[in-house]
Amino acid sequence: MSGPVRGSLERERRQAYWLVAPAVVVLAGVALYPILAAVWLSLHRFILVFGERRFVGLGNYAYLLGDARFWAALGNTAYFTAVAVTVELLLAVPLALLLQKSFPGRGLLRASVLVPWAIPTVVSARLWAWMFNPDYGLINRLLLGRDINWLGAPGYALHAAILVDVWKTTPFVALLVLAGLQGIPEDLYKAARVDGASPWRIFRSITLPLLKPALLLAVLFRSLDAFRVFDAIYVLTEGGPANTTETLSIYAYKTLMRSGDFGYGSTLSVATFLCVVVLAAVWLRLLGREERAR
Repeated sequence: MSGPVRGSLERERRQAYWLVAPAVVVLAGVALYPILAAVWLSLHRFILVFGERRFVGLGNYAYLLGDARFWAALGNTAYFTAVAVTVELLLAVPLALLLQKSFPGRGLLRASVLVPWAIPTVVSARLWAWMFNPDYGLINRLLLGRDINWLGAPGYALHAAILVDVWKTTPFVALLVLAGLQGIPEDLYKAARVDGASPWRIFRSITLPLLKPALLLAVLFRSLDAFRVFDAIYVLTEGGPANTTETLSIYAYKTLMRSGDFGYGSTLSVATFLCVVVLAAVWLRLLGREERAR
């Protein structure tokens, strides 16, 4: 590489650094600083109402490992994420296949399926809380008057929250899958039909393999979002009954805002953050491997 060309590339590189620098500074201010502040606070015993604040090192983390309520909240969060994302994916694929087909009223159907996703989470959760009401709720009436306390019974409450999340978020997953479907060349389908392939064989051999990156992307987005779930469950049950729907976010919120224990509440927040980072790293690694294989 000649000297003038190398000098030009060096100038462009320095210019790129200067252009990116403001965004890096802003990102550090709004994202990195709060994270570091939470980590520092998690190393303290800080209870506001007692006026107590002292450095305890990793004492909060040692307590966290033996905290049965933390492990129960982690289990609830993992179960909620796994079941909700799996059901949403299973419903979103056929919905996206339907939305891709050409038929009268397709535009209206595409707009209508987005309604649940467009409604604010708090509003939709309150709406479902009314429908789950054991005395006058619509759900029990549809079940021919069966007396089920959906949000008050430990065996039902978490699954009721999963149902609300599936109802609200499946359209978003369907849109991601639909974007993946529209990226598959039509020529492949035409060639498969000429060869006499059945619809199931076409789906299994063409659609599903080429749709894999879009599916992984949808799982990545939804897994991270579901793992941080707070507003929907808090409106429905506030983590009850008997903490059976309490997720990590709700446990951290209660510890911080209700108990006023900012030290241990920050420890729970940092633990939640680390879980999300690990989850994101796993899915990004799978997504990167899939991109390299294409």
